[in-house]
Amino acid sequence: MNISDLRDGMRRVDAEGEISEISDPRNVNLRAGGEARVADCTLKDDSGQIKLSLWDDQIDQVKIGAKVRVTNGYTNSFRGEVRLSVGKYGKLEVLES
Repeated sequence: MNISDLRDGMRRVDAEGEISEISDPRNVNLRAGGEARVADCTLKDDSGQIKLSLWDDQIDQVKIGAKVRVTNGYTNSFRGEVRLSVGKYGKLEVLES
């Protein structure tokens, strides 16, 4: 699926692209209790770009310029911006680093 086709509220999203930016990881408190690291990165393909949220171990798997595939992800809107998330049922694969 092209990144330009992604809209808020989509489920079972499969997308591929290249990581063009990664923010510094930050610690957040989870609703279920505990803490996690999260980083925002920009995933781009020929059609456009979208923010991709990475959690904990996912952050260490990717670097700028890596080609990745998100399988069974979902989209949501955060601060007026549509974002792609892997979620607990999705999968992040690094195709090329």
